[in-house]
Amino acid sequence: MALDPSARESNLRDSIKKYFVDSIATAEGVPVTFDKVLNAPLIQDKEAEKWVSIAFGPVNIETMSDVILEIYCCTRRDNEGYKLSQLRDKVMGYLVDDTMPDGKARIDFYQSSYSGVWTSLGKMLVWDILPSGDMIAADETKYKVLTVILKVAMKI
Repeated sequence: MALDPSARESNLRDSIKKYFVDSIATAEGVPVTFDKVLNAPLIQDKEAEKWVSIAFGPVNIETMSDVILEIYCCTRRDNEGYKLSQLRDKVMGYLVDDTMPDGKARIDFYQSSYSGVWTSLGKMLVWDILPSGDMIAADETKYKVLTVILKVAMKI
């Protein structure tokens, strides 16, 4: 028996990737990587000085499911962490929505398709954002981690 499209982790991942590539990478011009954490992406054979890396955490599949993401905002050559604060603010701008009564962003949830049109399955709600403080890696990458909890209705 096949899983309902709303209960497929692959659709969640594809929808989340689409959202962050469309918003952070395309709209803001900041490279986005997935599951690479602190590894700087190469852009024209040069390491990026700022980027966002998204790591997928557990997916708890229930009628109202939880999805956990760790969003790493990373900078290099950032003496006082100012670029890091600016990057964190850009990312937060896509996780909140002041036009909604609860201030929480909604992320489109799709049934993805490699060869056809993506079908809307509903929305994922940014339920909570747990920020870290400033951290510094051994290679002097400065970073902050935003642990994001999403809620999404699934048919199980």
